[in-house]
Amino acid sequence: MDRRWTDVLSTAVAPATWGTTYLVTSELLPPGRPLWSGVLRALPAGLLLLALTRHRPHGTWWWRSVVLGALNIGAFFPLLFLAAYRLPGGTAAVLGAVQPLLVAGLTVLVLHERPRAVAAAVVAPLGVTLVVLRPDAGLDAIGVAAGLAGTAAMATGLVLTRRWGRPDGVSTLTVTGWQLAAGGLMVVPLALAVEGRPPAPDVPALAGYAWLTLVGTALAYALWFRGAARLPVTQVSLLGALSPLTAAVLGWLALGQSFTAWQLAGFVLAVGATALGQRPPRADNRPRSAVLRRLRRPVNARRPLPDATQPRPVAGQCLVSPDR
Repeated sequence: MDRRWTDVLSTAVAPATWGTTYLVTSELLPPGRPLWSGVLRALPAGLLLLALTRHRPHGTWWWRSVVLGALNIGAFFPLLFLAAYRLPGGTAAVLGAVQPLLVAGLTVLVLHERPRAVAAAVVAPLGVTLVVLRPDAGLDAIGVAAGLAGTAAMATGLVLTRRWGRPDGVSTLTVTGWQLAAGGLMVVPLALAVEGRPPAPDVPALAGYAWLTLVGTALAYALWFRGAARLPVTQVSLLGALSPLTAAVLGWLALGQSFTAWQLAGFVLAVGATALGQRPPRADNRPRSAVLRRLRRPVNARRPLPDATQPRPVAGQCLVSPDR
């Protein structure tokens, strides 16, 4: 398999894993503790990766890790949970699905690059909307603002991850650990102020936290940041549509939820747009354009006419001067 498609499939594991968060949270974790759930997802995963890699930031990467940790974790998690509390799940998922459009704009402003798969970035959120949005979904101004702000924070973090890359000789796991630790620490004071002391988990909750920490955070974010470093960021953000789609499939399989015909059509539309958006960009087409320009020229313009004032060579005669 082409290495690029291997990168796409491994990156897609991250949002597919994030799609299990709703099921795990609703079935295994203690209710009403979303901020502590975010802390217990990010901070232990970050500390684990720091212990495995044993590499601290240096130079500019101290503040870069703080900025990226704030955008991808410290700001994103509280805003995500605030939106989830104030809005129906489908509405919050639709707000998150517009991330590819934000990434496309930031690609131009920050990376000074032409965004890829813009059409897919428009179609995929429409498909997600059909899958998750209900007719009776209500809108709350604070919830909508929080959902958009959280989506913008993660989109900015994704683009800056591509812009800054990582230090020479430092692995993706190391940089992921820096961000998770920094972002998790930022949420701790807010969790203490809003929710009080951390919850005392039972055995099912421990299993849920273990899944979210090891697989849904440490592994998923490492694959996500790895993909952001190797693939066009607009195409990486398109893969985020797999998160609400995975949640919808798990709700159908595990919770007995049903799909309407419109939802099935939206599912096919979103998956198709996401897959088509991963096509590799066309190779440099300048030779092809040059051939087309040549073919479009008039026949008489393709080759200059011989100059009648110049002598025409005779067979066996050389017109090149001897001194050349």
